[in-house]
Amino acid sequence: MKVTKAELFTVAVKPEQYPNTPLPEIALAGRSNVGKSSFINKMINRKSLARTSQRPGKTQTLNFYAINEQLHFVDVPGYGFAKVSKKERDSWGEMIETFIQTREQLRAIVQLIDVRHKPSQDDKLMYKWLKHFDMPVILVATKCDKIPKGKWQKHLKVISQELEKHEEDPLLLFSSETGHGKEQAWKTILYYATKKD
Repeated sequence: MKVTKAELFTVAVKPEQYPNTPLPEIALAGRSNVGKSSFINKMINRKSLARTSQRPGKTQTLNFYAINEQLHFVDVPGYGFAKVSKKERDSWGEMIETFIQTREQLRAIVQLIDVRHKPSQDDKLMYKWLKHFDMPVILVATKCDKIPKGKWQKHLKVISQELEKHEEDPLLLFSSETGHGKEQAWKTILYYATKKD
């Protein structure tokens, strides 16, 4: 997809702050520092629309990005080792759960996993939790430029096995450095965004 317009549309914590538009939404979830912001920026050809940070746990709200006035990316707080209090983590969990359970415009979740490592316990829990709500999940294995091409399939197999991936969920390789997988990611995202129930 050729992105000609992308902007941070709104940020929300509670349902009454969600944008009042019928546009399909694709949420992005991933462990803190897995490269969510880099993924968004690469997908929309921007250097810094989504702010990247060395400090895990920077995203603390639901950030809605409008893309070509066609769909919204919704960046949710990273899970895992973010140095925040348990109380804060619990309130993020509640915020994300409310969004996933109640948002009719939500079509699928992109869950980003670092291809270099086995999925963490948090990755597994997140995937299981999303499937508990019958959410379509697009698994994106990030940072594929950091491992030799010859080992890509082996690493994808590990992710698939560790997560006990459901057959219908796509698993894609991606690099925000080289742009590898960008076209396939857009194709998959648009498939879910425009899919009729």
